[in-house]
Amino acid sequence: MSDDFNMSMRKFLKQVGVTSQQEIEKAARAAGRSGPFHAKVVLTIDGLDLEHVVTGQIDGTPD
Repeated sequence: MSDDFNMSMRKFLKQVGVTSQQEIEKAARAAGRSGPFHAKVVLTIDGLDLEHVVTGQIDGTPD
């Protein structure tokens, strides 16, 4: 893989991680409750035959 590809992919994944964390914290605060929250992320990429699903649990209370 090229350096440009790797850097671009890492930048995208960092943006996904940061913005997703912010949205989860905001939603949990607005709901006024703590976990566990059952989460699912579906990644699709146009032009590639890709659908990647990640599931997990988020425990605790947002600060």
